[in-house]
Amino acid sequence: FLMQTSEMLRKICMRNLVRKYCRGLTAERKVQLQQKVVTSAVFSGKKEGYLESLSQPFLETRLKENDLNPKVLQLIRGENIKYVTPVIKYDRNGFKARERLLVLTQSSAYVVEMAKIKQKIEYSTLKGISTSNLSDGIVVIHVPEDNKQKGDVILQCEHVFETVTKLCMLANKQSLVKVVKGSLRFRVGSGKEGTMVFTVGPEPQVFKDKTGQLTVV
Repeated sequence: FLMQTSEMLRKICMRNLVRKYCRGLTAERKVQLQQKVVTSAVFSGKKEGYLESLSQPFLETRLKENDLNPKVLQLIRGENIKYVTPVIKYDRNGFKARERLLVLTQSSAYVVEMAKIKQKIEYSTLKGISTSNLSDGIVVIHVPEDNKQKGDVILQCEHVFETVTKLCMLANKQSLVKVVKGSLRFRVGSGKEGTMVFTVGPEPQVFKDKTGQLTVV
């Protein structure tokens, strides 16, 4: 009987401590925890660097709204901008690296070049998000095969865990994130596909190999 009472009191005490902790959380801290839970579900035990990312708080955004070109702001007026981060975008054909911004609003993701919107992906049409199991920052945003889209978007993000978490939460498509090993296929456009190969080497690099594949080291 004493053992049962002790166990019951222990559970009540633990419940009270948890309730007290939750009530004391700031709104910002609560958002952080919600995001980290999603990151864990997507990446834990799957991608290198996940454990190191646990101690790094996610920022609300990497760039402010007023850092964007006024023409871009005008083009996406009416949409609530949630997150902006610098990225490297790789062309789908020649794989040339280009500096871009990834802008996430409440309803869409935009790939932006200075004053131009290069590509818009509505979350409702998003087909998938792929990353590798290695420590690179490559993210592939898979889009539908239609006339509105040029093909899948290949990006390199410095804060890959943060960016993917923000994207899949805003799109409400956590289940569409895939962490792949070895290689992945992406759509180039006009019914064509390309291959990306992930490997390990002495220094990080991304290049087009002799077979025409995009190789990520």
